Amino acid sequence: MLHTIGIASLVSGLLAQLVKVIVAYRQTRRLRLERFFDTGGMPSSHTALVTTLTIGVALDSGISSPMFSIALIFSMYVVFEAAGLRQEVGKQARVLNELIDDLLVTHHLNTSRLKELVGHTWGEVTVGFLVGLIVSMVAYR
Repeated sequence: MLHTIGIASLVSGLLAQLVKVIVAYRQTRRLRLERFFDTGGMPSSHTALVTTLTIGVALDSGISSPMFSIALIFSMYVVFEAAGLRQEVGKQARVLNELIDDLLVTHHLNTSRLKELVGHTWGEVTVGFLVGLIVSMVAYR
């Protein structure tokens, strides 16, 4: 059975994914349920989940515990991967898609475009952090 930390962390990540659907609807005025399963975008569900996880471990085990150190380092790694490496992958996909578009016209290629929305901006990470913080405050009240 999942501990409160696990449940709250999952709720936080799922809530952030739901917010992506709402944000997409507000931007396009179309219900895009596939955004619930997408990576990237506002807010960062990665950050929301690991923020709730880290706060839960801090409250359960204390900030001087080895578990908190592990959770904090793990969380920092996840956040920097989501905003750093994966953001760069998205930029590369945009460049490659431009090349594909050009080649489709000149060479009649039959290929699909690459997914460009892969990583997160620091704004998306910040909002993900706030989602994780709010869920933590509700779950551990």
